[in-house]
Amino acid sequence: HRFGLTLSDIRPGLVPLTFDDDILELMRPLSGVSLDCIASAGNATFQEAMLFTHRGLSGPAVLQISSYWHDGGEMTLNLLPDLDAATWLTDEKRARPRSEVRTTLSSALPARFAATLASTQLPDRPIGEISDNDLSRLGNLLNGWTLIPSGTEGYAKAEVTLGGVDTDCLSSKTMEAKDVPGLYVIGEAVDVTGWLGGYNFQWAWSSGHAAGEAV
Repeated sequence: HRFGLTLSDIRPGLVPLTFDDDILELMRPLSGVSLDCIASAGNATFQEAMLFTHRGLSGPAVLQISSYWHDGGEMTLNLLPDLDAATWLTDEKRARPRSEVRTTLSSALPARFAATLASTQLPDRPIGEISDNDLSRLGNLLNGWTLIPSGTEGYAKAEVTLGGVDTDCLSSKTMEAKDVPGLYVIGEAVDVTGWLGGYNFQWAWSSGHAAGEAV
């Protein structure tokens, strides 16, 4: 509350997420693989591309959801947003029982990711020899992979700063602090954060222009 201003917690936003070593063992070999997904955290959901990296996850879907994720919290990824994956896999088992699991998965997922899933999640047998329960378990994972990030890649990779001075403390016309005449707060110093797509640039320019005109 210094200078009569209320500050919310400041942290990196629109930023790649990192994970502990047990999850990174799966993610590191997939570095560079991208796919469409639905990412969810808190009350927010985004359907865009995600990207595996050597430190965890990035891509538009993950950057967007990072603004709604908090330390220690969960995030969920639907990696086949257009399919009921459990039903699809059991249907494929009956239609093409001699197919390898990775071949089936690669019809809907990147080949490298499909191969990793097949080798780590299911027995090394044709899909027709795998139980419906095992296929349903994998399908449920694909439609709802719940993860707990260990953190973010920080300000070095962040697109924007979350948090800052509460907008209630400022004039919406001039950006001047209501209780401190002559003090103006703009851009990322204010608790305003936009989605990807230029919104944060627009806010910086617009709030700066408003304050400059007032001064």
